[in-house]
Amino acid sequence: MSTPKSRKKAMGSAAANQWLVAKGSVDMSRSIPRVVRKVKIAAQPQNVVVDANKSALVIVDMQNDFCAQGGYLDYRGVDYKADRKPIRPLAKLVPLLRKAQVPIIWLNWGVRPDLLNTYPSLLHAHTHDGSGAGLGEKIPGGAPILVKGSWGAAVVDEINPGTRDIHVTKYRFSGFWDTELDSILRNLGLTTLFFAGVNADQCVMTTLQDASFLGYDVLMLEDCVATTSPDYCMQATIYNVNLLFGFTTDSKALASGLAAAK
Repeated sequence: MSTPKSRKKAMGSAAANQWLVAKGSVDMSRSIPRVVRKVKIAAQPQNVVVDANKSALVIVDMQNDFCAQGGYLDYRGVDYKADRKPIRPLAKLVPLLRKAQVPIIWLNWGVRPDLLNTYPSLLHAHTHDGSGAGLGEKIPGGAPILVKGSWGAAVVDEINPGTRDIHVTKYRFSGFWDTELDSILRNLGLTTLFFAGVNADQCVMTTLQDASFLGYDVLMLEDCVATTSPDYCMQATIYNVNLLFGFTTDSKALASGLAAAK
């Protein structure tokens, strides 16, 4: 009579990063083969080729407080309409990437109501002289500013993904500081990150810089980023991305490359 084989159980949330565990053995070879999907993309300062199976789109801070009437920027008298520029191209790009099975990561501010992990420098950045409502406080007649779960911290309605994608909450300008973002990306085996969102010269740039420092390949989608800062800030951001950190391209070039790769 034959002895029944030991049943193996897959352990790991990502298919390409799983152990196979049985009673008497653990297979850590991660034997699921990686299929390469090469995508050619027109970019600056050079054209690039990426593996779609190792890529993700990181969308930064497309939230009501930055992009909608009645949000934090609007309350502060800043022309928030500039930050709405990425909405239309992202509304077209996101479904294409979902169909191509490229992960979408929504990286958003969402501070604790008690601000226990928020430092004075961050509070000062949101109200330099201490007047008016700042980070975590309530806009008069409105919502709390960037508090997790609040209207202001929610993704704008035009591209709100619900729970279909990956959501990461941040508490600093860089999305890698004190968050689970790096662990998620590495667990998924991702190496190439496309960046979108607002503000290009602030949270997008600091997150992109940290991604580069951590060894990720980074590309900024110019038509999918925006800022309420002066034009020279955007010019400097594009210049520095191309000079020091990675590449710039746009959503049309990415979509074209994906279509040609099929």
